[in-house]
Amino acid sequence: MTLAAAVSHGFLSPTGVEIAFLLVGIATLGAAVITVTTKQLVHAALWLVVALGGIAVEYLLLTAEFIAWVQVLIYVGSVVVLLLFGLMLTKAPIGRSPDADSGNRWVALGVALTAAAALVWVVVDAFRTTWIDLDGVPLGSTKVSGEILFRHWVLPFEALSVLLLAALVGAIVLSRKDPEGSGTGREGEN
Repeated sequence: MTLAAAVSHGFLSPTGVEIAFLLVGIATLGAAVITVTTKQLVHAALWLVVALGGIAVEYLLLTAEFIAWVQVLIYVGSVVVLLLFGLMLTKAPIGRSPDADSGNRWVALGVALTAAAALVWVVVDAFRTTWIDLDGVPLGSTKVSGEILFRHWVLPFEALSVLLLAALVGAIVLSRKDPEGSGTGREGEN
């Protein structure tokens, strides 16, 4: 094997990292599909853990270790736990939930496929001629990621944290409602 053959890596000769990236991507897509199609809310939350963990593995394969660990700590560790607490506090059904199906599956599928096609088109069009300089500073490094996060994405990041806090407070308020309608909000005070 010559040096020129080793350097000229093309589309039809993928590396091990590219194959692993594709396989993890397919598994993540499968977990995401199961997340949105299952009728059991707790199972949906657990499949969401698998999907978000798969995204973290994808970040690791892209050598963005900091973003991968942030994905694990914030999304898998916090968002899913918040979702499960919300399910527990609102006394959501553990088994199959007939309310989880609105009957608009075909409309939802059409909207999802249209959104996915638009997203793929926008990403391919935006990055068609973009090449990564592997000799420079790694784009997934902590310094570069921190600068981008705190320079451009602070407001959406903080808005998301306020939204999650509001969801948790809303779940607590909904779980404290008096089912008999006595108006006190607590049982046994009358």
